[in-house]
Amino acid sequence: MEKLIIGRRDIANLPEFGLDHVAVKVDSGAYTSSIHVTHCKEVMTENGPRLEVIFLDANHQSFDNEKHYFEKFRMKKVKSSTGQEQMRYFIKCTIEILGIHFITEFSLTERKGMRFPILLGRKLLNNRFLIDTTLVNGINPNLKKK
Repeated sequence: MEKLIIGRRDIANLPEFGLDHVAVKVDSGAYTSSIHVTHCKEVMTENGPRLEVIFLDANHQSFDNEKHYFEKFRMKKVKSSTGQEQMRYFIKCTIEILGIHFITEFSLTERKGMRFPILLGRKLLNNRFLIDTTLVNGINPNLKKK
């Protein structure tokens, strides 16, 4: 498969959750991808444990305050860029980038105050994308129109 070219920042959709035009930052230093959540907790239902999640927050155009439930999830210790270790939940879902759908794993974390609610890590990027740091949203801002 030919590798796609992605910029340092782009826009993606999470179609399973109705989240469109969400800003993403390519983070080749991160192993896994992560997504901003406002609410994330394990709840017990009559069918067993579920992970209850609310994606994004009121500062994002796609925020709908809707609770999503996951039967399949896992917890893992993650070391942040500041060196702090924390336990995080992980889910698998579909992300649409450059019009193509990819299934990948996301860690769920509160990224309040960050400009990019989604970080794309190497687990998704490897063998699929080449990163062109001059590109933003598929456009090279350094090129001047004549």
